[in-house]
Amino acid sequence: MKQNRLSEADIRANFTSSARSVFRTLFQEGPATRPQLGSALGLSRPTLSSSISELDDAGYVEKIGEVQGALGRKAAMYRLGPGAGHVIAIDAGSTHVRTRVATLDRRLLHHRIYRLSSNQRHLNAEISRAVAEEVEATLALTEPGWGKLRALGIALPSRVVADNADNAVEAATGQENLFSHFASPPGVPLLLENNVNCAALAEQSHGTARGLQDFAYVQIGVKIGMGVVLGGKLIRGRNGGAGEIGHLPFPWGPGLRPQAVGLEDYVGAEVLMQRVRTAWPQRAGAAPADTAALFALASQGDEAALAQVKLHAEDIGAIVSACVGVIDPGIVVLGGGIGDNAIMLPYVRETVGRLSYPTEIHASSLGADATVLGIEKIAADHACELLVGA
Repeated sequence: MKQNRLSEADIRANFTSSARSVFRTLFQEGPATRPQLGSALGLSRPTLSSSISELDDAGYVEKIGEVQGALGRKAAMYRLGPGAGHVIAIDAGSTHVRTRVATLDRRLLHHRIYRLSSNQRHLNAEISRAVAEEVEATLALTEPGWGKLRALGIALPSRVVADNADNAVEAATGQENLFSHFASPPGVPLLLENNVNCAALAEQSHGTARGLQDFAYVQIGVKIGMGVVLGGKLIRGRNGGAGEIGHLPFPWGPGLRPQAVGLEDYVGAEVLMQRVRTAWPQRAGAAPADTAALFALASQGDEAALAQVKLHAEDIGAIVSACVGVIDPGIVVLGGGIGDNAIMLPYVRETVGRLSYPTEIHASSLGADATVLGIEKIAADHACELLVGA
């Protein structure tokens, strides 16, 4: 990397528009050759060379080799350089805390999964302590080749509201519980987002819903939630509560009074297993200990397990149908520890087909990594904007 006496901020301020475009293309698409960049951006060879030189001076790009061209010439291949830095992404989940460290163009530098002592329905001190330890450990592992830490993103199992939200609104989310033991590293932008919203963004960027403008991501696990993307944009709502389907009125019927978070209590993994144990026939032997064991038995054709999975899938189908009746997304992606289990898909599809509008139902292709990949994207997008603008 060439040396430059100007500060990084001065260098960024002096970037030409073409240099910014080259950076954004490498950020979005990954490594590319000079001809590929020139063709994609409509830049002349002199302008492209000048742009790459600008970025190289700041360490924002690096040459990683050459590829053989069609006419016998070799073309230089470039990607984002160490000067562009890296981001830390953390999924502060209900069962695990997942950490990913990656370059801005999504090259994995480090990852780790920490299992919480028990399932956590709400953001609390244990999650805060785990996040603090994971961030501290990650900072200690940082290598010079990673470059500067540009942003830290944390996905939370709670509603998330803007910094300028009313104090009462923010207090109701419980998001401040993150900071009971965790403190953000000084000078590093901290980005918070709801975990299901993050999963939806990941599915849109490189998952089952890739490139779609309208879809819903429904998470079913210890908790339930929905991420809504309409017109290509994530819908958060005034109070950060868009998609909080756990708050749908439940139970609902003659002589029944809906309870706060009653639907989440009913369909969540813990209550599911209570129902399974209650209904499990003695002739079938010992009831499965958890959802993983239940689905394993069902996949082996166990009749008792299949019956319980079908009932739960029908409940999920009813929930999805309620969501479809409100937003009509056309496509619903199922995720979470239970939701993306393939054995449930036919039953969910049948229920939605019977109760609602025509809707495609798919399982998540990202599995348990959906949320951490989504918050990684949010952090990387923020870093890119800081470096070269929107």
